[in-house]
Formats: sequence, C-alpha cells, structure tokens
Amino acid sequence: MTPRRKRLYTVLGILGGVGLATLVAVKAFDNNLSYFYDPSQVATGKAPGDKSFRIGGMVTQGSLKRTPGSLEVSFTLTDFANTVPVSYTGLLPDLFREGQGIIAHGRLQGGVFVADEVLAKHDEKYTPPEVAKSMKKMQPPAGDKT
Repeated sequence: MTPRRKRLYTVLGILGGVGLATLVAVKAFDNNLSYFYDPSQVATGKAPGDKSFRIGGMVTQGSLKRTPGSLEVSFTLTDFANTVPVSYTGLLPDLFREGQGIIAHGRLQGGVFVADEVLAKHDEKYTPPEVAKSMKKMQPPAGDKT
C-alpha cells in the first residue's frame, strides 16, 4: 500500500469516527430534551402523548385536592384560555399554592398530566419566562372586561 493511500484511509477513518460520535451525541441530546407547552397547546393536542415534557401555567383557585393519608395531590393548571388536570405524588415545594405560576415535568396519561416534578416560583415577582410569555398571549387587554 502506498503512503498516499494509507493517509487517505486514515483520514476517512477519522472522519467516519467523528461522524459516528456526532450522531450518537445528537441522538442522546434529543432523547433528553424536554420541551415546554402551555395548557392551550396541551388541550389542542400539540403536546406529545408518548414523551415527557414540561407544562407551565397558573394553579387554578380552588382546584387543589389532597388524598388523605398519602402524598397524592391533584390540581388544574390554566393559561386563562384552557385548563389541564395535573396529578402528582410527592412533596410539593414550600412555595406552591393556588393562584401561583408553576412548571411541572411529566407526561400525559388519559388526558391527565402526571407530573414527576413540580417547580414553584421563588418570589412574588418572578414567573418562569415560558409561563410569562404564554400567559401574556392569553390574557385579555387591560381595558377589556370580557
């Protein structure tokens, strides 16, 4: 084998290895990516039914229900246009309450969002950017009383 051909095979081998490593990295990144959806997108079927995702909105007043003797809670999230029922088993964050913006991570099961993690805002002025953007689109203008 000539030195020129040997270099060609070496370069092709390196390019193939880099391409394979890139493919594996992109595939792993895609599997771990968690997209954000608001309740309107979930209600209209735009959220994936088979993958985990994040949902954010305001906890509807009067919707929080706790199962006695367990850590199971259920509540509804709203973006002021649609609501989505949420079920969660575990300890809620200390700052969780009705009328507050939250983000939950989980998946849809039979029309109910089953959360495996619930995150609450950390002060009165902070709202997660995704929730704020989604809610701003859904709220009626200040002078509109509809």
